[in-house]
Amino acid sequence: MEDSALIGIVGAGQMGRGIAQVVAQSGFEVRLTDTSREAIDAGIAGILKDLQRLVTKGKITDTDRDQTLARVHGSTTLSDLGACAFVIEAATENLDVKLRIFRELDAVVAKSAILASNTSSISLTKLAGATKRPSQVVGTHFMNPAPVMKLVEIVRALQTSDATYDAACTLAKKLGKTLVTTKDMPGFIVNRTLIPFINAACFALRDGLGTVEDIDVAVRLGLNHPMGPLQLADLIGLDTVLFIAEVLQREFGEDKYRPSALLRNYVAAGWLGRKTNRGFYTYSEGKQERPSGRPPAMGAE
Repeated sequence: MEDSALIGIVGAGQMGRGIAQVVAQSGFEVRLTDTSREAIDAGIAGILKDLQRLVTKGKITDTDRDQTLARVHGSTTLSDLGACAFVIEAATENLDVKLRIFRELDAVVAKSAILASNTSSISLTKLAGATKRPSQVVGTHFMNPAPVMKLVEIVRALQTSDATYDAACTLAKKLGKTLVTTKDMPGFIVNRTLIPFINAACFALRDGLGTVEDIDVAVRLGLNHPMGPLQLADLIGLDTVLFIAEVLQREFGEDKYRPSALLRNYVAAGWLGRKTNRGFYTYSEGKQERPSGRPPAMGAE
């Protein structure tokens, strides 16, 4: 991957804008796309806010901030990614949406371009099969928040060529990330282990084993985790956690992946975590305030 390569990002939400920031901070020009100007403006505003926080902490200079932001170019049209050598899709975790995006990208970007997905659970082999360049499709699963977390899972679809895999690894390394390679199986490595863990915490809360704070404190101090499982679920988004749990249960057909009814009810109530200011905790201006309270009594699942 040439240092002068133009990188495309599809999706200006939490993950897309985070990846765009990482790419721009690493010196690459970025084209960030979404379906509306409002989404693009919100994504770029989020990048600016994060960069300003780094300036305040003395980790980057004002010049660094301005130069990074100048490398991010917003667009509402996928065809504007035509000159990109590498495109990372970071849209909503929905198979139909991603298939549509990959078909459209396949039609507008150069034949030599690599198409990557930041999906956390959807089959890369299915996404590759929707294109006329299946050997040039690969998974680049960044962790949230992308500017902070060091890991990227490189996911090889059944069709991914060695050259595509090598290019994805080269780019991730230039972004300062640590890589692991995983087979194209539901959840990959991280979510295959993480989502059942979070789901178990939901069952524990449902059973009254402890309060929200009890469970999170026990995991933080007892397992030396930086964040409790219910805090982490709020950060990821409870709808995303539920979606991945459903994928695991459906694809593997094993009851151990069955999502807790408590998790389903929180999602049904619209309590999705930080992005809605309420999940297992309540939030004000993005800052955690307190647990939302004990869940209502529920019968056996």
